[in-house]
Amino acid sequence: MINTSIITIGDELLIGQVIDTNSAWMAQQLNKAGIKVNRRIAVGDTADDILKALDEETLHADIVLITGGLGPTADDITKPLLCKYFNGKMIVNEAALANVKYLFEKVFKREITERNIKQAEVPDVCTVIQNKRGSAPGMWFEKAGKIFVSMPGVPHEMKGMMEDDVIPELRRRFDLPFIEHRTLMTFGIGESAIADMIQEYEESLPENIKLAYLPNYGMVRLRLTVSGSDKATLDKILDEKFSTLQQLVSANIVTNLDEKMEGVLGKLLVQKNKTMCTAESCTGGYIAHLITSIPGSSAFYDGSVVTYSYKAKEDLLQVNHETLVEKGAVSEDVVREMAKGALQHIGSDYAIAVSGIMGPGGGMPDKPVGTVWIAVGNKEKIVTQRLHFRFERQLNIQLTAVNALNMLRKFILDN
Repeated sequence: MINTSIITIGDELLIGQVIDTNSAWMAQQLNKAGIKVNRRIAVGDTADDILKALDEETLHADIVLITGGLGPTADDITKPLLCKYFNGKMIVNEAALANVKYLFEKVFKREITERNIKQAEVPDVCTVIQNKRGSAPGMWFEKAGKIFVSMPGVPHEMKGMMEDDVIPELRRRFDLPFIEHRTLMTFGIGESAIADMIQEYEESLPENIKLAYLPNYGMVRLRLTVSGSDKATLDKILDEKFSTLQQLVSANIVTNLDEKMEGVLGKLLVQKNKTMCTAESCTGGYIAHLITSIPGSSAFYDGSVVTYSYKAKEDLLQVNHETLVEKGAVSEDVVREMAKGALQHIGSDYAIAVSGIMGPGGGMPDKPVGTVWIAVGNKEKIVTQRLHFRFERQLNIQLTAVNALNMLRKFILDN
């Protein structure tokens, strides 16, 4: 197995200003290629910390992938540090320079500066990886049998280099094993309860098959993983074990694929040639955001009405003023009327409606923070459910959304 480390560079990562999505994406793509990621580390824009990380990861990895610090400003110090680390000198790479000039003169329509031109400078001891999506080239170094690849921190640019250059070259260099996964998702049952349910199964798994529990927002994904050189053999044994696992958790299984709840619901609607809409209050359009993040969602999603105030609920969804005054916005009657209003005015086959108190304030003795009412249904039937979450605002919103999506999924299957 080829061991790999990922180093992400930038003070913004350490102070939480920017979330490191690069490492997660890189690890996924490397895993698909049969390359194991053993370690991930984030360091700031400090020379000593970067050099120390390079030395440390060299001890553990055959491949060290680095992102960040390749920009044109003073805080981008990765390139000169790598030049020093590998005993090189800076030179202008003509292909990189041509790319920078093309971007500024033809694409950006801006005057090119000396700072921009310096982007084309690279250590003479590296192999340049041209940046087809930006101005900073990537760099491939080799030292003592180890490979080091430095790429921009901009996700779009890094992904282009990984897909077009880095992973294809690693495939050519190494005889990589197959790493096979099978993943299912459950809902409405906790991680420990599942562990108790499948304890004997888990203990009976062969040593080369690993079972992982991945809990998240009321869901638990179960993933089986095996690696080896014979893909057909791996698939056969993995499919057998995965089939047994599905039977054991059949009462709570949502999907036997590695996909999100909104994707599962979308596929179900497409299969039935039906559409849906949403009427959101407490989630503020978050459910619509999840649904429309799916490519092709226009085939099953008609739209959303976000009605935060009483007036908006009355004017846009025809919720009765008396219902709001007597029952309050966070009530079964109101979400029923919201769902009916959405079905009537948007014209979809199914609707989701949500109203709740997400916090941190706004709670009452009979409706504490985290109280949520959800309605799902069609023009013939609407079902409701009251839930109570105990977390901070954003997590309460996310939990409301995924529960609402699952409620509609079950409604469609049951009706």
